[in-house]
Amino acid sequence: MNLSGLSVAALVREFEADPAKDLLVIYDELDLTLGTFKIRERGSPAGHNGARSITGALGNQEWLRLRIGVSPDLPPEAIAAGAGKRQGRDYLLSPMRKADLTVLDEVLDRVATATRRLIEQGPGPAMNEFNRKDKD
Repeated sequence: MNLSGLSVAALVREFEADPAKDLLVIYDELDLTLGTFKIRERGSPAGHNGARSITGALGNQEWLRLRIGVSPDLPPEAIAAGAGKRQGRDYLLSPMRKADLTVLDEVLDRVATATRRLIEQGPGPAMNEFNRKDKD
């Protein structure tokens, strides 16, 4: 993923695609908690090496992304202390716990539905439906 920009740019050229309209990149995101995801039409890579590679290869940040949260659900004080960021690489490269796999399986079902909605109705309706915060 870290060097995926070269492949993405080659595909965009091969298919004469407009990245702002024809490209959807789905990737893991440590800035989001496991079990969540966000759709964005554009934005900075926010420290994600693969997103940075794609942005660099395309020459802009105008491409649709669906970011799947993989960060452990840490207490607020651990987040404030930066615990999630420090452990990010080790966390991502270690096997997932069974409980985490169950959560991931559930979110991937919602991601599949969101992807269909993106294709059928476009980013606006999909973001309105899936980026809303749940009300308690």
